[in-house]
Amino acid sequence: MLHSGKKIAQRSFVLALLCMAQFMVVLDFSIVNVALPSMQNDLGMTTQNLQWIVSAYSLTFGGFLLLGGRAADLFGRRRLFLASLVVFSLASLAGGLARTGEWLIIARAIQGLGAAVVAPTSLALVTSLFAEGPERNRALGVMGAVASTAFAAGAILGGLLTAGPGWRWVMFVNVPVGLLACILTPFLIPNSQTQESRKSLDILGAVTVTAGIVLLVYALARGNEIGWLSWQILGFLALGVILLVSFVFIEAHTRDPLVRLDIFRMRTLTGANLIAFLLPGTFGAIIFVLTLFMQRVLHYDAIMTGLAFLPMAFILFLLSNVASSLVSRIGVRPILIASISVTACGEALFLVLSATSSYVSALLPGMLVVGLGMGFVFTAVTIAATTGIHNEEQGLASGLLNTSEQVGSSLVLAVVTAIATGQTAFLQAHGSKSADALALGFRSAIWVCLIFVTIGLCLAIFVVREKRQPEVLVSQPEASESATNIPTRIPEEDDVRL
Repeated sequence: MLHSGKKIAQRSFVLALLCMAQFMVVLDFSIVNVALPSMQNDLGMTTQNLQWIVSAYSLTFGGFLLLGGRAADLFGRRRLFLASLVVFSLASLAGGLARTGEWLIIARAIQGLGAAVVAPTSLALVTSLFAEGPERNRALGVMGAVASTAFAAGAILGGLLTAGPGWRWVMFVNVPVGLLACILTPFLIPNSQTQESRKSLDILGAVTVTAGIVLLVYALARGNEIGWLSWQILGFLALGVILLVSFVFIEAHTRDPLVRLDIFRMRTLTGANLIAFLLPGTFGAIIFVLTLFMQRVLHYDAIMTGLAFLPMAFILFLLSNVASSLVSRIGVRPILIASISVTACGEALFLVLSATSSYVSALLPGMLVVGLGMGFVFTAVTIAATTGIHNEEQGLASGLLNTSEQVGSSLVLAVVTAIATGQTAFLQAHGSKSADALALGFRSAIWVCLIFVTIGLCLAIFVVREKRQPEVLVSQPEASESATNIPTRIPEEDDVRL
């Protein structure tokens, strides 16, 4: 763990490096949105396949996060961090060189694989290198500010690059950043091994949970195109659920589980992950919907669309830094309740969208209020989900959090896209003008986002509690290997279980 004194400068450089990596992988979740029309025209892609430029990244990102986080615990965080940076950078280069839509989608999927290790590993390095409490909260606040700003900044940078050198630079921009991070990592990141490194990787559990998540996200992404009641979609949904249920059974009976199930007895960790499943997903869906609204209804070009998100990005960056100190003083639960409520109010402001809406009256107020709320949500959720976890399991905790965020983003985007597309098609079939039908379809999507945010608010009120000290575990005797291997947990007096 890094302490004050001689290593203050090194600690700052380490945090800057990890934030740079986190910024890059989060940026790539939204940077392509503004460039989608240009990609479609240049590569001759259909509208249905266009969504896969976004979904391919989020699908592999979310599907492999648990495996990536746990592998970092077992095989060394610096080693996995460096290897995943190389994969991510090479995939970005390949995406920029794409000549077909299929080529680009495959490159985005490989990008997601690299990001699935970069994201939980960088977060685990922060939580293991900085002491729990105000010091770690400040570091997480900086990382939260960077991550939340990256998501909004993706639209801005994507617009500037698409309107300037072209959409290919949306992919190429990662290459020099990734190269710099690869060069600095061996000099700045300590090479640490934990007791977890003696354990084996739960391959069966990893394959089961990854396949289950991928099948669910795929089914939701293709449901509107193929038909929700088709045997293919119903089959994928059923198989995905069966695999996830099987994963729980496997984890309860394996010697070295990918996910230790009794970690979910910590109410705040469970609540934080459920909120992370919903809130970042709705935020991403809002960015996606507003991007399409500005380009297809208001007829903004790429650079105008990107710059329109600048006020939101500024608010996110400013408040994410403030959030960490407020959480240290007030506590995570009241911050989550207040910030989710503000986010809901901001999204409600978008319900006035119409074909005649203007940016200043219909878009800017909601953007500012949503930015105000989400600036606190991102940081508070990260602190809630990673505090009170032993160093040996920080990769697991970080993987769980990132999995919740990315899988939630994929699922929410799929649902929102399906509803907006279905409503728009229905209205156009009944004689509505294209602009009016699009606006009403987008408003339907906003209603869905509001429902998800309301569920998140209920979780913050009824599930989240203030964090405790790291739990103490007693390993089961070696002689009982054949028994169900769930570690015994010593309860604390303020422990509240689900």
